[in-house]
Amino acid sequence: MYAEERQQAIAALIGHRGRVSVTELADQYGVTTETVRRDLAVLDRAGVIRRVHGGAVGSGALTTFEPGTVEREQTRAAEKDRIAELAQRYLPRSGGSVLFDAGTTTVRVAAAMPLDVDLVAVTNSLPVATRLTGFAGVRVHLLGGRVRGVTHAAVGAETVRLLGDLRVDVAFLGTNALTVRHGLSTPDPEEAAVKRAMLAAADRVVVVADASKVGREDFVRFGDAAEIDVLVTDTDIPAAAHAELVAEGIEVVLA
Repeated sequence: MYAEERQQAIAALIGHRGRVSVTELADQYGVTTETVRRDLAVLDRAGVIRRVHGGAVGSGALTTFEPGTVEREQTRAAEKDRIAELAQRYLPRSGGSVLFDAGTTTVRVAAAMPLDVDLVAVTNSLPVATRLTGFAGVRVHLLGGRVRGVTHAAVGAETVRLLGDLRVDVAFLGTNALTVRHGLSTPDPEEAAVKRAMLAAADRVVVVADASKVGREDFVRFGDAAEIDVLVTDTDIPAAAHAELVAEGIEVVLA
């Protein structure tokens, strides 16, 4: 493979995964790590990718851009459905309490619950609350606050204050990005503040996120990787990232 062909392939891989490491690329293309670093330098100068410590991310991976709900709903839908089904094993026992974060994966978790489930459910998400009202045994509490049009989620000081008074058995959280170095992160500071309060309110934290989120870093960190008890993701997670997360003591479950 010529250098130009390899660089094009690397750029496409980063565009698909969001982040790759130098060692992964060296193994995949059968070249030295120095060759990979030179390739990344070329791509970085061209504005195609951005070099970070140990690897590279997509050129827009560290920006504040946030796709809308409709776009995210159509992205990796099959993987999100599998994640939602597998996440059911972490529901609290009958009569317990559960907190649902906003997001296209968390709304799938809510929709996939057994019809006879008996729970108290709290959420800041309008779509999640709508789904939960279809369950006769679920007592739904919708958190107040300003509703963001991008995510259909309540945010702001009121939302954070309400969460500060709560304690729940399990929280199902989404994230835009996850690395061991930067932790859990998202583009919007108000969303980050709510997610941070959700982390603090839960006895057990279950993050539901497809593999495209793993290895990415976004604008605002809302929690450390070590605060996650369980990560439910899919089998496309990079092997190196999987190993790092397990080393942090996280139970990583692949759907």
